[in-house]
Amino acid sequence: MKLRRLDLNDAPRMLEWMHDTDVTQYFRFDGKASTMQTVEKFIKESSLNEAAQHYAVTTDDDKYMGTVSLKNIDLENKHAEYAISLHMDAIGKGYARFATDNILKVAFNELHLNKVYLNVLSINLRANRFYEKYGFVFEGEFKEHMIHNGRFENLRWYRMLASEFKNY
Repeated sequence: MKLRRLDLNDAPRMLEWMHDTDVTQYFRFDGKASTMQTVEKFIKESSLNEAAQHYAVTTDDDKYMGTVSLKNIDLENKHAEYAISLHMDAIGKGYARFATDNILKVAFNELHLNKVYLNVLSINLRANRFYEKYGFVFEGEFKEHMIHNGRFENLRWYRMLASEFKNY
């Protein structure tokens, strides 16, 4: 497994997971609305955005398996938001742990951030289990915070401080 900057060659497999409802069922954006043009634009602009760092998660032979990101990077206050999305054939094979290990190393060792945070729908049980098992600390839940599929849903917030990161 490897982590590298996104490349236009990643676009077809990125679009595949965006159109896969098994992958995107708990996302807050409509992946089905994505086109090859919007994906390519995102990849091209990803290297220009100073407030975000997006990386491809790949196999050893460089097959794109997903994206892991630090978003809303705030160097003054030393925090950023974590996000990950994996192609269906990467789920359950260790890619999430590998990508999370490495993006947190970027956050804490390279960017010298103090905190990485994330939020996830409370109904996304698999993601919540992963974050808790990994060691993210649950900070609280916003009740009926957003509408998802026509229903109010709760949003759970997690954090990882530099001092809590096992590989720091």
